[in-house]
Amino acid sequence: MIDLHYWTTPNGHKVSIFLEEAGLPYKIFPVNIGANEQFESDFLKISPNNKIPAIVDHEPADGGQPLSLFESGAILLYLAEKTGRFMATDLRGRQETLQWLFWQMGGLGPMAGQNHHFNRFAEEKIPYAIKRYVDETARLYGVLNERLADRTFVAGEDYGIADMAIYPWIVPHTFQKQNLDDFPHLKRWFDAVGNRDAVKRAYALVDKINPPKQ
Repeated sequence: MIDLHYWTTPNGHKVSIFLEEAGLPYKIFPVNIGANEQFESDFLKISPNNKIPAIVDHEPADGGQPLSLFESGAILLYLAEKTGRFMATDLRGRQETLQWLFWQMGGLGPMAGQNHHFNRFAEEKIPYAIKRYVDETARLYGVLNERLADRTFVAGEDYGIADMAIYPWIVPHTFQKQNLDDFPHLKRWFDAVGNRDAVKRAYALVDKINPPKQ
């Protein structure tokens, strides 16, 4: 059993998608970041950077004590290695996956996150900041669109953890002031990933954990 400490954010969705895709048994422990639950001492023991998601694997491959992990990219990599799924095992295929996983962690996620902040949440609307992050998000969408021009999924012809990491950061594209019609290869991929049953199940958790306010 895996404990998933989760909230309904792009980074949270990455891990729930993997768990649904792999059919791994898991239990959700909601961490309401709007109520600052990420700063509670019990959670900080698992995730010292006070960010979701985090997991506790009660059945690690070494047979030892439960293993806790934080950082969504590290969790995806761990789960891929644990299950032997959703990441190529050959040298070149593995590196393709890791490059794009790190691209999301170091590029798309932080830049789109700043886009969300200055566009939606900042009390003061700063035109320079909004333009900076909208433009950088568009550049990154363009990089991804070009990557997907000649392959089915991000790391090649097989669906994997790079797709799971990137997809949740494209879901809020309207908040990021991006039009997917401007990125046809990305849009084709986005629709294909979003139509996967496991992805639908992962996103259905929103209505259970953090339903939209009426």
